[in-house]
Amino acid sequence: MTIPSPHHPHAAPTGPGGSALADGPVGHGLYATGDPVTGWTVATALPVRYQVRFVPGVLEPGDPALARAGGPPGRRLVVVEARVHELYGDRLHHYFLAQGVEYETLVLPAHEQVKTMDSVFRVADRMDSFGISRRGEPVIAIGGGVLTDVVGLACSLYRRSTPFVRVPTTLIGLVDAGVGAKTGVNHGRHKNRLGTYHPAVDTLLDPAFLATLDRRHLGNGLAEILKVALIKDRRLFELLDAHGRELLDERFQGPHDGTEVLTRAVGGMLQELQPNLWEHRLERLMDYGHSFSPTVEMRALPELLHGEAVCVDMALTTVVAERRGLLDAEQAERILRLMGRLELPVWHPLIEPATLGEALADTVRHRDGRQRLPLPSGIGAGVFVDDLTDRELAYAARVLRQWSAAVPAPRGQAAGGKRDGRGGLEGREVRA
Repeated sequence: MTIPSPHHPHAAPTGPGGSALADGPVGHGLYATGDPVTGWTVATALPVRYQVRFVPGVLEPGDPALARAGGPPGRRLVVVEARVHELYGDRLHHYFLAQGVEYETLVLPAHEQVKTMDSVFRVADRMDSFGISRRGEPVIAIGGGVLTDVVGLACSLYRRSTPFVRVPTTLIGLVDAGVGAKTGVNHGRHKNRLGTYHPAVDTLLDPAFLATLDRRHLGNGLAEILKVALIKDRRLFELLDAHGRELLDERFQGPHDGTEVLTRAVGGMLQELQPNLWEHRLERLMDYGHSFSPTVEMRALPELLHGEAVCVDMALTTVVAERRGLLDAEQAERILRLMGRLELPVWHPLIEPATLGEALADTVRHRDGRQRLPLPSGIGAGVFVDDLTDRELAYAARVLRQWSAAVPAPRGQAAGGKRDGRGGLEGREVRA
């Protein structure tokens, strides 16, 4: 039989043998089973609240936003990516001096090859030697997505939960890695195979950092913005189509106002993440471009950046979506041409049947036995499919190879294409 715990007036519904049913109890409490009691079910929830906000001029000495992020000013351990420290180390020193913050700096290299547990342990060691308090002294992470992922994982593990603050300095960090709840590092040949859900208590976004970001890493972030546009936000796509190249040229600092592009990208990400922060539902629009790219990126290291691998994935699934009638030929060509103007690749030699098959198999395991593959449905919306075939992948890879060879892109990094006489993508004659 099921009886209430002496500490709570309710009891959980039970299955055979008195075990709690899969749905579990509704609400909070301690639920007991058996007479006499032989089992218990604990039902609780952790409230999550975190901020993501634009703070232009975050390193201005008179602006207290960074010093007060996550709690009152006090001691801070500041983990800074090595290149960022070269560029902004003096400004950071003057900022914390002006704000009266006692701090230590840990400078870390941060790229995919060192996105490992060794880097996490370095952060944890410094947290230990700094003598950080458990709740009142949030760690500050200043750098790109790799750096903030590493610091976030270290903080999630240190005393099982230590708060941290993110200050993304790359475009991909600003619109993608810096706004969600996930942390992670690579393990073996797998991207982000080890990780936790541990959002920063505060994320401060300052586009001024993009002024010193190199062109390729700007394109890297534009790929993640394009992801949001293709699967969710037609207006964002139109902005990228009209002004994306200028934003790339101007590093979001020029007369072409990139504010709407950035706010729509960040807001779109958060709208998708908030109702499903812990990924209990595995159909996620923001997984678009992330079905084949994890495998391709890790096998291509260091050749492809994360956003570049995502763009190749999106190009592949754009061709799949066109063949299925989810996009018309004009829309598919428009997407691929925009990728080229943003100096992003649409093809890579690893886009071949064996690699794609292995990548899809790993994605199916990651998504609990189903493909749950997001595809664009028109520009600005998406659907999920579970029946993608090897023939479709082989066909799409061949089309992209032909497209990429048709018109070499500027700087040799991206691919163009041209229309055939029938109005579709050149290579339409290819048969899988």
